[in-house]
Amino acid sequence: MRRMGFAISTILVVGALFASTVFGMHMQSAARKPPQRAPAVAAQVPGAGAAVDLAAAVQMEPEALAKLLRASKAGTRPVVLHVGFKNFYDQARIPGSYYAGPGSRPEGLALLRQRVASLQHEQLIVLYCGCCPWDKCPNVKPAYDALHAMGFTNVKVVHIAENFGANWVNAGLPTTKAR
Repeated sequence: MRRMGFAISTILVVGALFASTVFGMHMQSAARKPPQRAPAVAAQVPGAGAAVDLAAAVQMEPEALAKLLRASKAGTRPVVLHVGFKNFYDQARIPGSYYAGPGSRPEGLALLRQRVASLQHEQLIVLYCGCCPWDKCPNVKPAYDALHAMGFTNVKVVHIAENFGANWVNAGLPTTKAR
């Protein structure tokens, strides 16, 4: 009986030494490797990239907006908001438009909400981006949804099929550039 107890004790000690050696080697190996990090992803909001889901009734073509702006008199002009990225707005923009931040980012939606806070809910608001093809635009749908959630009832979105340069600038529609 004593031999069996000694044998079991010996096996347990040897097993514990083996386990601690393997664990120690693993920890040394892990200490040499840099920690794995998840790739950095910009915070996006729901609806980003879903411009194609907007109803045709809320979309307007670039030429239609240009015509509306030419025909508008003071006090009846729509509020035109750029909901894309600042670098594009700085390069060329629709005359009289305001920068409202990228609709795909929480901070952009916060800026949009500030821009419209003093407007009547019936005011015509026209959103545009033009950063990329319509079916990939990350900004217009979240911005549109945010305004509707705030109670705005007269919101339109400019359907820019390819990008602002191709569908607005190259079409000869009026632009303003950064000063």
